[in-house]
Amino acid sequence: MLISVLRQLRDGYPNRPQGFPHALALTGLRDVRDYKVAAGGSSRLNTSSPFNIKVKSLTLNNFTAAEVAQLYGQHTADTGQLFTEAAVARAFELTQGQPWLVNALAKEAVEELVPDSQQPIDVSTINRAKEILIRRQDTHLDSLTERLQEDRVRSIVEPMLAGQELGVVPADDRQFLVDLGLVVHHPAGGLTMANPIYREVLPRALASGPQAGLPIVQPSWLTDDNQLDSKKLLDAFLHFWQQHGEPLLKSAPYHEIAPNLVMMAFLHRVINGGGTLEREYAIGSGRMDLCLRYGKVTLAIELKVWRDNCSDPLSKGLEQLDSYLAGLGLTQGWLVIFDRRSELPPIAERTTTESTMSPQGRHINVIRG
Repeated sequence: MLISVLRQLRDGYPNRPQGFPHALALTGLRDVRDYKVAAGGSSRLNTSSPFNIKVKSLTLNNFTAAEVAQLYGQHTADTGQLFTEAAVARAFELTQGQPWLVNALAKEAVEELVPDSQQPIDVSTINRAKEILIRRQDTHLDSLTERLQEDRVRSIVEPMLAGQELGVVPADDRQFLVDLGLVVHHPAGGLTMANPIYREVLPRALASGPQAGLPIVQPSWLTDDNQLDSKKLLDAFLHFWQQHGEPLLKSAPYHEIAPNLVMMAFLHRVINGGGTLEREYAIGSGRMDLCLRYGKVTLAIELKVWRDNCSDPLSKGLEQLDSYLAGLGLTQGWLVIFDRRSELPPIAERTTTESTMSPQGRHINVIRG
């Protein structure tokens, strides 16, 4: 259908304005040049149009913080329902002004979570709306996750999630992800996820494969009053990893971060009871940080991968985890080292745990698998 539409546009162009629109706009997630492959062009996008009739490409820019406040203020003027200043700031923080996300958060908040216009929209409402959007993966988010299987998207997203250097990636591929609005150029250099919601959606979508393959896991990590017991959670994860880690690794779509995805799939089962899981990762960081919040308990977890021709990441991991814990105001956490070197015994035999102290005196559980 797409190719048919493009052919009709090209065939009708010489006849305009008789029997054909004088001007026409195509609106979508991508620049029209990215359909060059579908229209029969090369895989490298070196020209601005697949048929040389494009005049200009316009991008809908993200809203500024002031524009988000102005938009939400229009709702207040129409209905009387107030968005608190902190709620507006949180919405901008989560979306970085991405127009669909800005509107989707507000729509979920005012139509579903707090439909009573006499009640204000506060930070907790925006946070709940964010979790719902991520979990539900509406059309916009779902269309982004579909791109994860494309080679040029994978070539950037996989090392980003793994904390590895980007390596040699064609400029067209980098620009494609920027044009999608999936990543942005960080002021300090390199690429980073465009906003915190995208940062959550991508690894969660990638972990859906291993999650679907999980066996039934009983919530043995909860106390009698439904609180999270970190010690029981550690025991449950060790048992799960020893029993099921090997086969589940094969179901992960990104090989380089397969252990990370399997662990996140396990933790998603944990937070189904009412918690949240936040992730931090970046190109060249050498790790992925997870923050699990469940009731009154906050657990910080750092994931490292030990690969061939590399030294044991324990020391570096403890140092990095210290920094992460300091930012969260915590005194203890987990350092998980997935050993991906060649010719190792099975996971069930090499999985161990030990307690140690970080350089800054924090109590760390070190899990090796």
